[in-house]
Amino acid sequence: MDRICVFCGSNAGHDPVYREAAAALGRELAARDIDLVFGGGGVGLMGALAEATLEHGGSAYGVMPEGIADREQPPDGLTELYLVESMHERKQRMFDLAEGFVALPGGIGTMEEFFEMVTWSQLGFHDYPTGIINVDDFFGELVAFLDGATADGFIDDAHRNSIRTAEDPATLLDDFEAL
Repeated sequence: MDRICVFCGSNAGHDPVYREAAAALGRELAARDIDLVFGGGGVGLMGALAEATLEHGGSAYGVMPEGIADREQPPDGLTELYLVESMHERKQRMFDLAEGFVALPGGIGTMEEFFEMVTWSQLGFHDYPTGIINVDDFFGELVAFLDGATADGFIDDAHRNSIRTAEDPATLLDDFEAL
């Protein structure tokens, strides 16, 4: 696996554990020589992730709509920054660049982008791994929802099992590599 797309918050959250998890993922990607594809922002968890990846010798490819570049200021030193016209184009470019998809803590945009990639997997548009890093049980209620929707027959077992979950980056990346 050469490149992983990570969806995460443009905010850092209140607990420093989220920023540290983003930095840990960046360090882990760099150590494994896996390129980062991300939303391009230098703020929040996106910024912490990209900075750690770059500081540890990794490559980071940002994809950002032109309309938000002023607000989310891309970090210095990106391997490449793709400025696109829309969020739809952003997701398509991120998809085209990546070979796996990870969600770190974030808000509505993070979930929307991640679950679009999960949906594309279900529809057979790709067979790349998808996973959640459940930092400090941030995604606990979401995981419970997915399990409940599966038990109630709304999500197929195979589709539920395709969303890998781990508490730390190394475990999730090990799981991805074992697939």
